[in-house]
Amino acid sequence: MNWSIDVSGSQSIQDQLVSNVLVEIESGTLQAGERLAPAAELGEVLGVNVNTVLAAYRRLRDLGILEFRRGRSVRVTQRCDELARVADAVKSLVVLATDLGYDPDVLIALIQEVSP
Repeated sequence: MNWSIDVSGSQSIQDQLVSNVLVEIESGTLQAGERLAPAAELGEVLGVNVNTVLAAYRRLRDLGILEFRRGRSVRVTQRCDELARVADAVKSLVVLATDLGYDPDVLIALIQEVSP
């Protein structure tokens, strides 16, 4: 894991941890069934509080991206494959919108309008 955390950045550390996992899933670096580092270990390596790591892991669990296996660590679920497909579709949509001259705010508004 080559995660980067900017403790002085505007994005919370928890959000940065979540983003790092999602980026690795999107890129194919993290795949279904792979084990993530224990929260205490990751916190120590990154120099962040273990509770922050646990909170990020819980958010990803709530999204269906991670699963907690008692005594067997935290693993990436099969749902990550779906997320990677959605990320590809979003990239295509952003490229199309950009090519047509649409601002990202317009794209976000359109997505929110069509969302149930």
